[in-house]
Amino acid sequence: MTATQVKPQLLIWARERAGLTRAALERRFSRFAAWEAGSASPTFRQLEQFARTVHVPVGYLFLAEPPVERLPIPDFRSGHGERRPPSPNLLDTVYMCQGRQDWYRDYARTTNEPALAFVGSLSVSTPIVEAAAIIRSILKFDLDARRACPTWTDALRAFISQAEGIGVLVMVSGVVYNNTHRRLDPSEFRGFAIADSHAPLVFINGADTKSAQMFTLAHELGHLWLGQSGLTDASPDSPTDGQVETWCNQVAAEVLVPAAVLSHDVDRREALDAAIARLARRYKVSTLVILRRLRDLRVLSAAEFQNAYDAELARLLGIDRGSGGDFHLTEAVRVSKRFASALVTSTLEGHTLYRDAMQMLGMAKLETFERFSRHLEASA
Repeated sequence: MTATQVKPQLLIWARERAGLTRAALERRFSRFAAWEAGSASPTFRQLEQFARTVHVPVGYLFLAEPPVERLPIPDFRSGHGERRPPSPNLLDTVYMCQGRQDWYRDYARTTNEPALAFVGSLSVSTPIVEAAAIIRSILKFDLDARRACPTWTDALRAFISQAEGIGVLVMVSGVVYNNTHRRLDPSEFRGFAIADSHAPLVFINGADTKSAQMFTLAHELGHLWLGQSGLTDASPDSPTDGQVETWCNQVAAEVLVPAAVLSHDVDRREALDAAIARLARRYKVSTLVILRRLRDLRVLSAAEFQNAYDAELARLLGIDRGSGGDFHLTEAVRVSKRFASALVTSTLEGHTLYRDAMQMLGMAKLETFERFSRHLEASA
């Protein structure tokens, strides 16, 4: 077969972009080292296989030089200027969500859904306590409703449902589409928000600890209320750069645990382990959020907070990663139940092609789509 004329620097760029070693690729392409050295060239079929392996469009490999890829949304991650370029998994996740959002925006307009007034209704000059009260009120995310939940993980599910109930598309996934071989890296990002008056979207990195996800959701909702899209790595203990991230972090903490209420529940004589366990049960949030609020109230010094936070995070890392469970239930959470319901309805009514719907859901088989549709209808 005829060899292709591809520049070795494009192969090196694609490999490094995917975070793969030369040795790893040589296990699949025996002459890969020679390709990179320029002493041999792949056939077009081999190049197509290589492109699929490194998750890069094959056309990129015929460019004169490696492209400069930029995130299509603002990057608010702390210290992001020192990071390597965005990974293929991150880029494909953002593009995937933008595609779903574009579809839902058109659907919402076609079905005459009104624009959502809360998107962009606040600014970084809005006082933290006032902003948090407004967000809780619109979400109906009050303390009494949360306290009725058996656990804080049940409260997280309720929080997602409440956000979707006011029109937010909330997607929680730890992989790209349904590909378990393409796991998202929490150290690269924890979530992002894409503001839109008809289709506001929040994506939460499901590969992160469940204890972090409620704070991430609250933080990203803050971005929507500001009308500010962005990629973040926010956590209860993270330092923040700039007004937007500082405001969103403070509002997230206040939404979840109002300082004025917590101050009455704190007993300074109580042992710290017992206190955070009790308060986490009471407010139905993770113990990490409680530690953050105890620092905010100056119950803990900065050093005491960091020591306790690191110890608690290490404990949680061993018990709350992963999701598993029923595929259809997991899939509805991954793609947003609100989005999935609209897409299935539109497809069954003949307004959206099955091919397009399955592509947006990351499904290869019609049978899988039909089972998912039946399950979604049964759970409505």
